[in-house]
Amino acid sequence: MSRLITRRAMTAGLVTGAGALLAGCDAIGRSETARNLLFTGADLHRGLQRTLQGRDALAPEYRPDQMSPRFRTNGATNPGTEAYRAHLATGFRDWRLKVDGLVRRPLAISLRQLQTMPQRAQITRHDCVEGWSAIGKWQGPRLAHLLDLAGLREEANYIVFHCADRHGASAYYESIDLVDAYHPQTILAWAMNRRQLPVGHGAPVRLRVERQLGYKHAKFVMRVEAVASLDAIGAGKGGFWEDRADYAWYAGI
Repeated sequence: MSRLITRRAMTAGLVTGAGALLAGCDAIGRSETARNLLFTGADLHRGLQRTLQGRDALAPEYRPDQMSPRFRTNGATNPGTEAYRAHLATGFRDWRLKVDGLVRRPLAISLRQLQTMPQRAQITRHDCVEGWSAIGKWQGPRLAHLLDLAGLREEANYIVFHCADRHGASAYYESIDLVDAYHPQTILAWAMNRRQLPVGHGAPVRLRVERQLGYKHAKFVMRVEAVASLDAIGAGKGGFWEDRADYAWYAGI
């Protein structure tokens, strides 16, 4: 057990240390050379974690009596767009999750269809990059199930999540690779703590990718896109905060 804890602490420390350097030292954060070194460290972290723990290693799961009495919201708590307000007013009756890009069978899935697919429920800890954690219960279909229904093409390497919340002129977006996309705990959650997902936590659907930090758990997901490369997604680093604040693309814990 001590070896496992030591390994997990070591791999988590790589991303934590990179974030601390960028947050605490503006000169380092502005240095392209330093940023490139940190991104190289993040790539090393991804490879090291998967080598030591295995690609399908599970995040810890908890008992119902260990769930947090309060699970705070973070980031956008309501997209507030006209389209989102219309969906909210009808209980997302006409909302459809698009699954497209490099797939053989593009999908448009209703919330009801998501709810009647094979489900996974898991009680896990959400770790925010800002330093707080909370334990909650999440339920939804595995992302792998949707990707199999759509039929990924061989050239697909990444899955991009396009979201309803906007930050200035840009909508939020995130991405993961196929290892995390097919991980057994990666789900599109429509329920939280035995109730339909609240707006503040990303209704109607949010990503749960349990072995990564909270900013990777995209909320208000509207579209799931399979791509070969992240170069054309935002500024090319794979996510909203990765592009704007040099967050690590792989935020494994």
